[in-house]
Amino acid sequence: MRLTDEQVRRYRERGFLLVESVFDAAEVDAVREAFLRDTRVPGEQRILEEKGDTVRAVYSSHRRQPEFAALIRNGRLLEPVRRLLGQDVYLFQLKVNAKPPFTGEQWAWHQDYLAWRLADNLPEPRLVNVGVFLDDVTEFNGPVIFVPGSHRGGLLGDGRRHSTKSVQHLDPDDISLTHAQLADLVSRYGMESPKGPAGSVVFFDPEIVHGSAPNMSPFPRKLLIATYNLVGNEPRPTGKPRPDYLICRDNRPLQVSDAPLVTADGGTNT
Repeated sequence: MRLTDEQVRRYRERGFLLVESVFDAAEVDAVREAFLRDTRVPGEQRILEEKGDTVRAVYSSHRRQPEFAALIRNGRLLEPVRRLLGQDVYLFQLKVNAKPPFTGEQWAWHQDYLAWRLADNLPEPRLVNVGVFLDDVTEFNGPVIFVPGSHRGGLLGDGRRHSTKSVQHLDPDDISLTHAQLADLVSRYGMESPKGPAGSVVFFDPEIVHGSAPNMSPFPRKLLIATYNLVGNEPRPTGKPRPDYLICRDNRPLQVSDAPLVTADGGTNT
């Protein structure tokens, strides 16, 4: 998949770009099944909801499940990312945010790059987030909401709150925008929420302001987010680096591999 000049222009201007139905139903099913397996693997990479024992997020599934390892190298993701960043890239972070029916909690308004600058001393916001819809995303099941164009103003904060929501990772609540900041941004830029069928992909800038509401519907909303970083823009840790389930250490340039997510007999790529 190659982005057109117009798609690149829209991404630069608005901070995100939705491309519908990039992966077919069989491919999405294979990745969903791999995610279900991965939620059963114990470890710190599993983040649970604050109220209960349901999974909020799972990190670094590409290290345990071959379907994810194939997906991050798939040309339908890697080629557009290379076009947007212009040089060799490596996988900086991979997670699946899972919003179960009725219980999926909100994600506070935030900018991703602030977390990585604070926690990892990442030099520049030269990354691209790639969100893959693992379920149909509608107005009902807690879709991501973007403030289009908000990435062009740079970072709006420079620190984290005194309270910490999670000891496992830097939660968006820890670096959330104030109500006044968000109201000002929305008055200037508005809000948009990309929606589409499972298998759709949204590319978004690391400095765009975004968040999402709780999932009050009976429908799940799982979103895989693969974050690619420019080779040469690696973190510069000043203290103890964060665990490698959060931030990938392997900064070798990724090469496109079109290994199928689903085998010819309909099984998964294991």
